[in-house]
Amino acid sequence: MSKGLYVVGTGTDVGKTYISALLLKALRRGGYDAGYYKAVVSGAPSFAESDAAYVNGAAAVGEPQELLLSYRYAQAYSPHLAARLEGNPVEKSEVLSAWQAVCTAYPYVTVEGCGGIVCPIRIDAAHRWYLTDLIRWLGLPSVIVSPAGLGSINAAALTAFYMKAQNLPVKGFIVNNYKDTLMERDNVVQIQELTNLPVLACVSPNQSDIGLSPERVASLYA
Repeated sequence: MSKGLYVVGTGTDVGKTYISALLLKALRRGGYDAGYYKAVVSGAPSFAESDAAYVNGAAAVGEPQELLLSYRYAQAYSPHLAARLEGNPVEKSEVLSAWQAVCTAYPYVTVEGCGGIVCPIRIDAAHRWYLTDLIRWLGLPSVIVSPAGLGSINAAALTAFYMKAQNLPVKGFIVNNYKDTLMERDNVVQIQELTNLPVLACVSPNQSDIGLSPERVASLYA
């Protein structure tokens, strides 16, 4: 079975896609055969406009969309609502089949989440599924991507506490959009002290490297 890592965000638009690409680039630079998977994306009118397409290009994965992404919704709503409006609800069997395919192709797989940890994936008469369910299906540890600025302590701590309550293992945080200000340095200290989890990396805008060795990145995958 392949080793994987789930990239979770403290919310929407915190940089999960950017960080996923940097993790993959680090692995591939170190000679690790690494792939990518995202079960659900919304707000992507075409594959070319999706998170999966960005990572595919930025990390030079070079795979067809079928191996990268299972469900794409054009409307920029929570996946459960977009799926309802577009008539294409997430099916667990489809996600697990796609996961098996990417695991067959790659021994290391970076899996990108959508929204925050309680993002609704499917809410209907048949199922009530959230991002936590997708993580459980794949049985992976996670890293939490947090912004660096004002409000990040609260969002980071609540995400970590919720995941702990749900018995979902977390390897640590990656702090994104980091500019090394006094407030941001203190935010990093407070996040670590509150959660008892490490900040693994602080990533500035437009970095080409995550700042961790390929071996350190690989050690996060299980």
